[in-house]
Amino acid sequence: MPTVARLNVTPVKATALHHPEEVVLEPYGAVDNRDFFFVDEDGRLQAGSKFGPFVRIRADHDRDAERLTLRFPDGTVAEGDATAAGPAITTNFYGRPVPAHVLEGPWAEAVTSFVGRPIRLARADRPGDGSDIRPVTLVSLASVDELSRRGGADARVDPGRFRMLLELDGCEPHAEDTWGGRALAVGDAVIRVGDPVPRCVVTTQDPRTGLRDFPTLSVIKAYRGVSDGELQFGVYGDVERPGRVRVGDEVALLDA
Repeated sequence: MPTVARLNVTPVKATALHHPEEVVLEPYGAVDNRDFFFVDEDGRLQAGSKFGPFVRIRADHDRDAERLTLRFPDGTVAEGDATAAGPAITTNFYGRPVPAHVLEGPWAEAVTSFVGRPIRLARADRPGDGSDIRPVTLVSLASVDELSRRGGADARVDPGRFRMLLELDGCEPHAEDTWGGRALAVGDAVIRVGDPVPRCVVTTQDPRTGLRDFPTLSVIKAYRGVSDGELQFGVYGDVERPGRVRVGDEVALLDA
């Protein structure tokens, strides 16, 4: 039976992934996942496709104290009140408008210095709005192994490059592609599997450095082809029953 092998979350979109032992799934997705994001001076989303080394920033959000901390590779630390709302903005998330507020604090100066151009930090007005399309994403490690083999890698490429909420073990390669429309019991939660996830240039980047290190997109195209004009890998999901999900939890299909 498939099990949860790893969980991937981060409070600030595009920054280094955290791998907690458990997450709480609400209808909007994992609690404290991607509630914050970077924007330029015009409020446009700035993510890994715009600047891969965002992944070298470690973000920590203390929900009880509402303190947000960004740690940079050179040792710089920017910390402040995560509720210090500034100007209201609406950011385009791949065709979906996300209302948010720019945060007032030390983060803009630190991120601008790191990136080399003006960057601001924003917080979505509603939890879960910082997800790209759907609140849940999942991929099997067997699929990543197959991708690695097809691409001539000596070992499994780091599945963190896909930045999926759930990584599953104990599946056949691309078994998740066959689960569309079905319900999965995962820990205390139930997830309804949706469409495949279209992939972008971020998947070619080392999730530790943000630098390109593997031809992910060309490998996917070579052995999986193009579907609906997209290169697809992994699947989306929606939360049908909220609950706690832990590393090691079994994953069971509930319906035919």
